[in-house]
Amino acid sequence: MPKIDIKSVPEHTGSSYPSPHHMKVQERIRQRLGDAGGLTDFGVNLLRLKPGIWSSQRHWHTHEEEFVFIVSGEVVLVTDKGEEILRAGDCAAFPKNVADGHQIINRTDKDVLVLEVGTNSVDDVCTYPDIDMKVDAKTGFTHMDGTPYPAREK
Repeated sequence: MPKIDIKSVPEHTGSSYPSPHHMKVQERIRQRLGDAGGLTDFGVNLLRLKPGIWSSQRHWHTHEEEFVFIVSGEVVLVTDKGEEILRAGDCAAFPKNVADGHQIINRTDKDVLVLEVGTNSVDDVCTYPDIDMKVDAKTGFTHMDGTPYPAREK
């Protein structure tokens, strides 16, 4: 595969989270580098977090593993253990089916770049322990009791 021109990879801003859970991530910017290179078994994303923006709601996956590497800047990693600082050159890994929700928050006044790597699984269920939400490929976003979230107005 030839070199990927990162500048030509589309930027995706925000998330598909239902309201009001999309608010803290609405300005995150993700470039799907793995997709641009034709990868299907795992994803590779370049994530830009502006000041005050979250990577996601705190979550964990049943069938997908995640790895993050801080390219530039400083973030706060939030897990069940609490909060810890990750700086450029630091990394963290999140094995599948470990019910320890995680998220990254930019609490600085500068943009942060994060390289995200993760497996893709059609069987995955993603659980958000701090809010009443889960998502899977079959049913989309639902409350923990299975009731669907209404579509978010654009």
